Amino acid sequence: MIADRTARRLRADGCPHRHALSPFPIRQTSYARTGGEVVEPTQQGNLSPSKQTATQGAGSPRKNAPYHGLSKEELVDMFRVIYTSRKLDDAEINLKRQQKIYFQISGAGHEAVLVAAARVLKPTYDWFYPYYRDRALCVGLGMTPVEVLAEAVGSSEDPNSGGRQMPAHWGHKDLNIVSQSSCTGTQMLQAAGAAQVARIMEAVEGLKERTDQYTGDEIVYVSIGDGATSEGEFWEAINTASNMKLPVMFMVEDNGYAISVPVSVQTAGGSISKACAGFENLFITEFDGCDPVESYAKLQEAADYIRSGKGPALIHAHVVRPYSHSMSDDEKLYKTDEEREVEAKRDPVTSYPAWLISEGIATEDEVAQVRAEVEATIRQAVDDALALPTPHPDTALDYVYSPDVDPTSADFETAPVYAEDAQETTMVDLINDALRTEMRRDPSIVVFGEDVADVTREELLGKVKGKGGVFKVTHRLQEEFGGARVFNSPLAEANIIGRAIGMATRGLKPVVEIQFYDYIWPAYMQLKNELSNIRWRSNNNFKAPVVVRVPIGGYLKGGAPYHSQSGVTLFTHVPGLRVVMPSNAEDANGLLRTAIRSDDPVMFLEHKHLYRQTYNKGRNPGPDYMIPFGKANIVQEGTDLTIVTYGALVERSRRAAKLHPDLSVEILDLRTLSPYDWDAISDSVKKTNKVIVAYEDNMSWGYGTEIATRIADELFEYLDGPVRRVAALDSFVAYHPDLEDRILPQIEDLADAIESLAKY
Repeated sequence: MIADRTARRLRADGCPHRHALSPFPIRQTSYARTGGEVVEPTQQGNLSPSKQTATQGAGSPRKNAPYHGLSKEELVDMFRVIYTSRKLDDAEINLKRQQKIYFQISGAGHEAVLVAAARVLKPTYDWFYPYYRDRALCVGLGMTPVEVLAEAVGSSEDPNSGGRQMPAHWGHKDLNIVSQSSCTGTQMLQAAGAAQVARIMEAVEGLKERTDQYTGDEIVYVSIGDGATSEGEFWEAINTASNMKLPVMFMVEDNGYAISVPVSVQTAGGSISKACAGFENLFITEFDGCDPVESYAKLQEAADYIRSGKGPALIHAHVVRPYSHSMSDDEKLYKTDEEREVEAKRDPVTSYPAWLISEGIATEDEVAQVRAEVEATIRQAVDDALALPTPHPDTALDYVYSPDVDPTSADFETAPVYAEDAQETTMVDLINDALRTEMRRDPSIVVFGEDVADVTREELLGKVKGKGGVFKVTHRLQEEFGGARVFNSPLAEANIIGRAIGMATRGLKPVVEIQFYDYIWPAYMQLKNELSNIRWRSNNNFKAPVVVRVPIGGYLKGGAPYHSQSGVTLFTHVPGLRVVMPSNAEDANGLLRTAIRSDDPVMFLEHKHLYRQTYNKGRNPGPDYMIPFGKANIVQEGTDLTIVTYGALVERSRRAAKLHPDLSVEILDLRTLSPYDWDAISDSVKKTNKVIVAYEDNMSWGYGTEIATRIADELFEYLDGPVRRVAALDSFVAYHPDLEDRILPQIEDLADAIESLAKY
């Protein structure tokens, strides 16, 4: 294994980096907004470090000392980290040219502000959501050169991902560096959710004592390039963090380009800090990020603001990118020689050591010695990394799902315990009961989404009836558990899922609601590329077992195209997600409890048409009733043919079978769509020899197509007729009931299929 991680950490309170004077002025400002007022303004211009210290106000004791209190050793160590980061870039570039690694993207030019961030912030205490340029931050926090290169070579010993992700996709459990994906901007919302954890733990009695992930005044650091500020999730995260005064440090590393597209195309006015100036409670500072000393001072000021509880900070650091975007890019195609020469003058790998020498902080020999020591370390690290083992092919499926908790096992099969006076009630009521009893059992469960709370202003609890969701599924939960555990989100679906991922990563159990499946698409990036694979891509170092409740489906009479869709295939196609769709009240209660107690992300699909039907009512099965995933229910037994179905088509299949009293029809309710109960399907088909697969998705490319194909592939010798499908037309669902009835599968369609197949 790679060397002991505790010994690897460079320090307990951060890491050094500091200075390189810009050849052209960078407007340096710091200000915060509270209640619309701009407070604590400073404008320091392009001052030398000694002049800059004179302008600092009270606060950190470092601010009133030369070089902001940084000692010679710290200033020189900052160069060591800057140079280490750069030589790691260069080593990877050489390895890529030798075809010993498969991709390279550098952090060159960004090192100075990142070394400052590593010194201001605290590994193992604060939390980090970096992006691919943040090599120097990770080195500064304590990641060793061998660990960095282990990801480049794709080693199974790589602490970032175990060889599953590209280089510069950072993640280190011991250092609180949360696994990064390739998606730009998605980590912003996750950071906001992670920052909210402290707020929730403070408010919920007994919760913070149950975890070691709560520190009290931690900062959640998250970074992006200037191009990613164009992503909507950046604005959603800034808005939420500012509105809630969350302790987030938003770092924008502005090198002027998103690959080849300049900032003038990305941002109106050319300045993201200027564009964000209207957010209340947001501390904003803009400065030369190639200057590690000034970066340190600005970041310390921002960190003090955040730790004081005043709100988040936006760090707008002007940096350079002296290398191309990646080795797949050539910046000479879109940058002039003059522009590249100007950037080279600001490059901290050369300008900072020159400043150290000019200030008399270090001699030329001392700088040369640092370079020599770093180069020797990197040469050895390259050799060590190339000798590391690579992942065994048989591990490819490891950690797609939890290796520790198996929701398909007998551990999740419990008998119902009915009260003597238990009356039948609706699916809505029994889902509400499952949420309520689970929240009583586990204080880490939080429920949020659009309109899920009874009230937004808690002082109104008991004075008004309360909302509790548009379908009343979460009604009165806030009344019992308070606003820290049941709360409304902005009308922003990605915001819901992204924040839930951040919370779950730090030990909470979010059970969130997307108000209508039809509007889930803004969250799909978070669902597919973030939630589903965080365990797998981090090699089981991080997980996010979020439960996502989604009202779904048609048969509403007036639902129209945007309240009637049923695209379950979009979730069952994604490895890492469990997908559940109950057809009756008791199943909904037991399956939701399984979903909450499992250790994987679960899409819990609730058919809107079934919420308050009388035919699927059930009695309360008790606070520990669970149904294992992947276990179908035989709704009725038969011998002539089988209908495999789920959701709203279960009852329609039952009624269709009644229209053929001369036939013995077996109806199989899958209940969970991923995993699904192949053994039950196989046993039934072997018994009846004929099968219909009924599903509410469009006929083409729908969920039932997978089932039908597998039956034809693996059970062909048992079939006495074709595998029939009954599904929706390849259309949208219309508003008028006559059109909706024609588009969605009806009892008559199922009855016709039964009659036709029975004739074979």
